Amino acid sequence: MNRKLRMGMIGGGKDAFIGAIHRIAANMDGLIELKAGALSINPEVAKDSGKSLFLEEDRIYLDFKTMLEKEATMPEDKRLDFVTIVTPNFAHFEPAMMALDKGFNVVIEKPITFTLDEAKQLKAKVEETGRTLLLTHTYTGYPMVKQARQMVKSGVLGKLRKVWVEYPQGWLSKMSEREGNAQAAWRTDPKRSGKAGAMGDIGTHAANLAEYISGQKIDKLCADLNIMVEGRLLDDDGAVLLRFDGGAAGVLMASQVAAGEENALKIRVYGEKGGLEWAQQEPNTLLVKWLDKPTEILRAGAGNPHLDGFATHNCRTPGGHPEGYLEAFGNLYRNFALTLQAKIDGVTPTNAMLDFPGVDDGIRGMAFIDMVVKSSASDAKWTRFEI
Repeated sequence: MNRKLRMGMIGGGKDAFIGAIHRIAANMDGLIELKAGALSINPEVAKDSGKSLFLEEDRIYLDFKTMLEKEATMPEDKRLDFVTIVTPNFAHFEPAMMALDKGFNVVIEKPITFTLDEAKQLKAKVEETGRTLLLTHTYTGYPMVKQARQMVKSGVLGKLRKVWVEYPQGWLSKMSEREGNAQAAWRTDPKRSGKAGAMGDIGTHAANLAEYISGQKIDKLCADLNIMVEGRLLDDDGAVLLRFDGGAAGVLMASQVAAGEENALKIRVYGEKGGLEWAQQEPNTLLVKWLDKPTEILRAGAGNPHLDGFATHNCRTPGGHPEGYLEAFGNLYRNFALTLQAKIDGVTPTNAMLDFPGVDDGIRGMAFIDMVVKSSASDAKWTRFEI
């Protein structure tokens, strides 16, 4: 290709935090440009946001339906290549389905939809249209997460036995949803967030990370969900025992009332011969712990000969130059963009290009939400994971 991919955005106006993150990530490698947007359901915010991003006036829209209808009629040299959807959970499904129907590829925030049934319908639409979908499970974009996955896959740790994954945050330790915090308001509202709170918001990230690194799928689980802040409508804390289809056992903890914590996602996996430990707040480091020799410290860095090719493909700077959340987000967009470019050029994308979360990850995320809610409400010890 001799041009940038053209992106449209639904949601993510100047009053939203995640939209700016997506735009930075999409712009990071110079492969994508924002050309159109329906950036808010508030007309004034939509207009002001579009103008502040220097969009052409006739491509600033007040609703996503008008945007998708009009953009679908654009000539080939102006038509969008894909649409990014960064609305709250309840407003994912309809724009995603319409975008696919209109011939656009899709990037979508997680959880992928409001219900498992919607996620299944979305998968059917992806398969029907042959379009590509990226689900932004950000943490799989980190180089050292990819290194961990490849090490487990290589068998160097032996048969995997144990997975511990924890995601403590403290930002909902008080009733912030009633104090003007817009992010808290929709995330704790069952009508906008869905049937789970913390488990839907960050528990899905933890489950996705556990499956991604281990290479195994959750087969059954035993969950305990809690509402710790009196008067809150959805869980703000929970723990889940896991059994994986490859034989590993696991523990998952997700809490948004861990006072004093910021974004302390951490995962540890252990096999017969050793284990791995990675923490999101120190993302360039992977600890490799051995049964019969000292612990090794692997560090991210472009060209590092000690790292797997999947890891170095997603490194941007030499060792010692910190890369973090924005770069991980950027890696998802870059791999998605490289995949689209290859398909447009009639070339088969490489496995490294294709290494980003998609609609199947979204379905498993929605099934995870359903299963933890069902398990927590049940007196049975184990709930079979069903899709």
